[in-house]
Amino acid sequence: MPAEFKDYYRVLGVTPKATGDEIKSAFRTLARKYHPDVAKDKKTAEEKFKEINEANEVLSDPESRKKYDQLGADWKTGGASRPPPGYASGAAAGRGQPRGGADDFQFEGTGFSDFFEQFFGGRARRPNGEAPFEQRGGAEGGDEREMVQQGQDIQGDILITLDEVLKGAMRAISVRRNNARTGREEVETYNVRIPAGVRAGQTIRVAGKGGEGMGGGRAGDIFLQVRYAQHPDWQVRGADLVGQLDLAPWEAVLGATVSVPTLEGSISLKVPAGTRQGQSLRVRGKGLPAGAAKRGDLYVEICIQVPVRVGNEEEDLWKELAKKSAFAPRKAG
Repeated sequence: MPAEFKDYYRVLGVTPKATGDEIKSAFRTLARKYHPDVAKDKKTAEEKFKEINEANEVLSDPESRKKYDQLGADWKTGGASRPPPGYASGAAAGRGQPRGGADDFQFEGTGFSDFFEQFFGGRARRPNGEAPFEQRGGAEGGDEREMVQQGQDIQGDILITLDEVLKGAMRAISVRRNNARTGREEVETYNVRIPAGVRAGQTIRVAGKGGEGMGGGRAGDIFLQVRYAQHPDWQVRGADLVGQLDLAPWEAVLGATVSVPTLEGSISLKVPAGTRQGQSLRVRGKGLPAGAAKRGDLYVEICIQVPVRVGNEEEDLWKELAKKSAFAPRKAG
């Protein structure tokens, strides 16, 4: 069954002609507004934050964005979507409707929509191909043999916030399936443990909760590949967090104590006098988990901001400073 189309450009408030920088800027603005840590309506903000992350996940990646744009006229009408060119072959094979009369699966609670799972995730996919058949009973050339097949594995994606990476979490994941054997729709919900320190790209396995086996074969598993929800302030590098700190010129020259947000609340950071543009300051132990009782670090890259307009009095002060200062930025040597 086709998934309901998601207009990712509308979600981010940009046009289909938006540049990569414009998409990045739109995401950061919206993510700051709807981040669950700052929003008053937590529930609404959480859903909006997931929607914004999903749109950015697709549109910020050139290959995924090209695939999305190739959906064609469906995105203009907002109707049900059809697979883009090449969907049924190559790397996309096995991601839509399962083959061989197997059950059709959909996830709920992973942080991604059915549309994303169908076209950009790993919906109802066996990671290593079809399960092999085994034979039971009957000697060779004799009686009929019972065919035994392992149940279908399900592979999907799960969106994890950095707060969940830091603290760990339990997530209720529902699997909606159209049972090929009974012809009925079934919904089962499982509590999935997200371990602290889980890395993007790692897989969380839920054993025995995939498709039913045949002829006494064991049930398949659920494999959820971790994707990090992008944060408006921090990028992840291993277990370290990297962000930007804006300073006024006088703060960089004279030094200052400024407030810096972290995943656990704001801290006071001392900026030494003479701090340069592009210089990084490190805060130890404020990154993500990096093993037993260890944490990565937090790095802020200095960005010195210059006022675009100044009043007459302030302009006079800058002129006076220019006359008295011995600083020569273009002096040779």
